[in-house]
Amino acid sequence: MATLKKKIEQAYQLAKERYAAIGVDTDKALKTLAGISISIHCWQGDDVGGFENLGQELGGGLAVTGNYPGKARTPDELRMDFQKALSLIPGTHRFNIHACYAEMSGKKVDRNELSVEQFKNWIAWAKQLGIALDFNQTYFSHPKAADGLTLSHPDKAIRKFWIEHGIRCREIGAEFGKALGKTCLTNLWIPDGMKDTPADRRGPRERLLESLDEIFKKKIDKRYNVDSVEGKLFGIGSESYVVGSHEFYLGYAVSRQILLTLDAGHFHPTETIADKISACLMYLPEIALHVSRGIRWDSDHVVTLTDDLQAIAQEIVWNGYLGRVRIGLDYFDASINRVAAWVIGTRNMIKALLLALVAPIEKLREAEANGDFTARLALMEEAKTLPFGAVWDYYCETMGVPVGDAWLAEVKRYEKDVLSKRK
Repeated sequence: MATLKKKIEQAYQLAKERYAAIGVDTDKALKTLAGISISIHCWQGDDVGGFENLGQELGGGLAVTGNYPGKARTPDELRMDFQKALSLIPGTHRFNIHACYAEMSGKKVDRNELSVEQFKNWIAWAKQLGIALDFNQTYFSHPKAADGLTLSHPDKAIRKFWIEHGIRCREIGAEFGKALGKTCLTNLWIPDGMKDTPADRRGPRERLLESLDEIFKKKIDKRYNVDSVEGKLFGIGSESYVVGSHEFYLGYAVSRQILLTLDAGHFHPTETIADKISACLMYLPEIALHVSRGIRWDSDHVVTLTDDLQAIAQEIVWNGYLGRVRIGLDYFDASINRVAAWVIGTRNMIKALLLALVAPIEKLREAEANGDFTARLALMEEAKTLPFGAVWDYYCETMGVPVGDAWLAEVKRYEKDVLSKRK
C-alpha cells in the first residue's frame, strides 16, 4: 500500500510539472475541486419508488428499466446504500430527496399536508454525516396526477391540492436549511402535458402561471431555501405538448428571479445544456443543473465522461460560474448495481470538473483574443493527452477514497454481504 501511494505521488509530481509548463497550477485546481459539492439524487437507489406508499405505480412520464437485485426497500436501507457510495466518492456532497420519500411512521399523510415531521429522520441522518439536503416537489405517482395534469389542471380543487403541496415543500426545504446550516434548493417539476395535439395551449399555461405565483407567494429567507423551476421538451404521455416548457420557465424564472433548472435530458437530443448556461446567467443570479445522459430521449442513463459532460463542466469552470451554478445529478438505472451507478456518475461529474480546472484556459483565451483560432484548436486537442489521470488518482488518494477501479471491489463486497440478502 505504501509503495502504491508513493507511486501515485511520484506520478502526480511529474504531471504537476507538465501542467506547470503550460501555466496550470494543479495544486490550486485540486483545492478548488475539493470545495465543489455535487447534489446526488436519492432516486437512483430505489428506482424512484419513494416510501410514502410502497407499490404505487410510477407514472407521470417516468419509467425505470431493469430489475437488478438489491434495491433499497426502506429509508434506512437507502441511507445505508448512499453512505457506502459516499465513502467511494472524493469530496463532500449533498443528498437530493423527493417529497415522496417522506417517512409516514404508520400514519398516512397526503402530499398537501406534508411537514418537516415526515423528514426528521433525513435531517438527523444528514446532520450526523455533516452533509446538506436538497428537496424536490413530487407531482407524479399519485391519484390526483393520474391524468397527467397537476398545477395546470382545469379542476380548481385539484390545482389547490397541488398548490398546497408546493407551499408545504418550500417550508420543508427551509427547515432543512435551518437545521443543517446549509441552504436547501427546492426544485419544482411537473409532468403536465398532452399526448396528442392540443386545441388550447394557452389555458393550461395561464393556470400554471397562477398556481406558481400562489406557491411562491410566501417569502422565505434565502439563507435557508432557494427555489427553482424545471422545464422539459416532452415526456411519455406528453409527446405533443408540455405545459412547463423551457421557454415558459425561463420567462418565469427571469421575471420572478428564482432559479432555473436545466436538465441535460430535457431537450432535443442534438441540444446540449452547456451552451444555455452562460445565456441564462446573463439574466439570473443562479441556476441549477440536473445532469444526466439521455440516449435518443430523456432516458436518464448513468453519467459517463462524454464530450457533452465535459462541455458542461468547461462552461461552468472557464466562465467563473462555480459560485452561481448548483450542480445536481438526475439519472436512474435499474439494470446495474445501484450503488455503483451513484459512484460512476458522480465520479465522472467530478472528473469533468477537474479536466476543466486543469485546462490551459488562459492560453486558450489569449489565442482566441488574438484571432489565432488555429492555436486555440491545437491547444484544446493537445490538452486532451496531458497526464490528467495522475492528477485524478492523486486527488482520490488525498481524499481517502479508492484510486482507479479499486472502488468496484468494495461495491462487489457490499453487494455480496448486504444487497444480495434483500429479497
